[in-house]
Amino acid sequence: MPVFTRFHRSSRPVDGMSGADSPPERDVRADASEEAESAGAGTRLSRLRTWRTRLPRAARALHLTTTALAAVLVLGALLLPNTLPALKAVSFARIPAEAVIGAVVVLALPPRPRLAAAVLYGLGLTALTTVNLLDMGFNEYLGRGFNAALDWDLLPDAQAYVEDTLGGGVATAAAVGAVLLVLLVAAVMVAAAVRLASVLARHRARATKGALIAGTTWVTCSALGLTLFGGPVASERGAGALRVHAQRTVESLRDEAAFVQQSKADTFGNTPPGQLLTDLRGKDVIFTFVESYGRSAIEDPAMAPGVDRTLDTGTKALEKAGFAARSGWLTSATYGGSSWLGHSTTMSGLWIDNQRRYRTVTAGDHLTLTKAFQKTGAWDTVGVMPGVQKGWPEEKWYGLDKLYDAFDLGYRGPKFSWSTMPDQYALEAFQRQVHGRKRDKPLMSFVILTSSHQPWAPLPKMVGWDELGDGSVFEAIQRAGNKASDVITDTAKSREEYGRSIQYSLTSLTQWLQRYGTDDTVLVFLGDHQPIARVSGNRASRDVPVSIVAKDPKVLDKVAGWNWTEGLKPGRDAPVWKMDAFRDRFLKAFGSTPHPSTG
Repeated sequence: MPVFTRFHRSSRPVDGMSGADSPPERDVRADASEEAESAGAGTRLSRLRTWRTRLPRAARALHLTTTALAAVLVLGALLLPNTLPALKAVSFARIPAEAVIGAVVVLALPPRPRLAAAVLYGLGLTALTTVNLLDMGFNEYLGRGFNAALDWDLLPDAQAYVEDTLGGGVATAAAVGAVLLVLLVAAVMVAAAVRLASVLARHRARATKGALIAGTTWVTCSALGLTLFGGPVASERGAGALRVHAQRTVESLRDEAAFVQQSKADTFGNTPPGQLLTDLRGKDVIFTFVESYGRSAIEDPAMAPGVDRTLDTGTKALEKAGFAARSGWLTSATYGGSSWLGHSTTMSGLWIDNQRRYRTVTAGDHLTLTKAFQKTGAWDTVGVMPGVQKGWPEEKWYGLDKLYDAFDLGYRGPKFSWSTMPDQYALEAFQRQVHGRKRDKPLMSFVILTSSHQPWAPLPKMVGWDELGDGSVFEAIQRAGNKASDVITDTAKSREEYGRSIQYSLTSLTQWLQRYGTDDTVLVFLGDHQPIARVSGNRASRDVPVSIVAKDPKVLDKVAGWNWTEGLKPGRDAPVWKMDAFRDRFLKAFGSTPHPSTG
């Protein structure tokens, strides 16, 4: 038995012999472990087969349920709409072409390529589901679909908004949850696609017949244009959605190149300083944006009554103080958010409706309306931005000699959700630190109010102007206000609180003007965009109100040809201009002479 003896002794090296000269003991144990694992796997498989044998009905029910769930997931992903209003059961009563094509491809492939195709199909469904969910969110908040070429830059802003509104913990949890959701969708879709591919291959004959019938039905319904519940029976929703996103991306990249050239041309680019704004010399001009002040605030039955009363009251109070006003409409370049796009569009005379355009134009030297005042040398120019809490390089592009951000206004009170301070306080600080001071030149001010920023909870209330102090007076008001989380989840409450926030901002502004305005004050105030679609409605316009207020009748005489409505409330039939038209119309109305530059 020499062989057995040698193997037996090899488990421990003898003198003069290394362990490498014979099989070590750990190899024997590894082999034993592998045999045990193999035996365990075989046992588990055997138990599974035994369970199926002992409970055939339960096993078959589980098999059918799993397969049916996989089919529902795949068909659901292929037919999923990209807007919340369209998310109805009838939207899924369709025959998706992508499912028929997928079945045909799977049936034609051998095992390994079939598995690879199923995994890729599952990942494609993941991408489709992700962009559809992003579309839902963007349509709900910004009134447009997601743009893969432009909108990734907005995701950090969205997280910052959640952090400011609901707290850092919620923002972190939301970000982590979003990532986990995508990973979960990927795992589930891949598993569903693999499951269906396996079932189709196992029942190839019946699956082939079914795919042929489904394909024939789809072609027939498509050729005849048959519809069901208001939509085509033959659907290519999945491929169509991805095609739209691909086209949107390509068009955005082309648009960026064209916009670079467009931004270099300027009607007033070469106008000498002495020929700019000659009819406003000596006036203190204030441009003020009211956050989310849209047409819906004035015309929607849910918000309009309170806002209209505020505008009527403000008009009468200003008339009593010697002011007159004219109002019209501007169609904003943005909707539901991204306020800086509305600001920059109004001031530059360029249509800036995405972040790429914004970065392009603010990196150049295109003349803004505010910078035109600086260019004349006849005004001091300042910005009052209570919403700015970090470096803001756009200050130079806007032509501002001095910027007062959230930390420069002396506020020591509480934040109101996203808004760092109430509008009434910001305006009083503006008066104390800027507008009320003596100076050698008149003042051009660029003021951004923030109290009407979503989620409209908690909201500040008006207090006595002499009681504002450092803002500590708002502590009790903030504590007694609604919680942001309660308002965000309630559409009716959001609409109600939105209307109240606009009333507060407009009251703050009109009372400030009544209190501190002079014979030389010219106030231009407008909205930056409509509120989110959940508040303004899915079919709301992008229009925002705009008003010019002054004591000097000569100022309003210059815009008499605009045919705007008298007072602070624009009429339904008042002219509507695109927001990018305002800069040139304003410059021309107040004595500026065009001298174009071509870049």
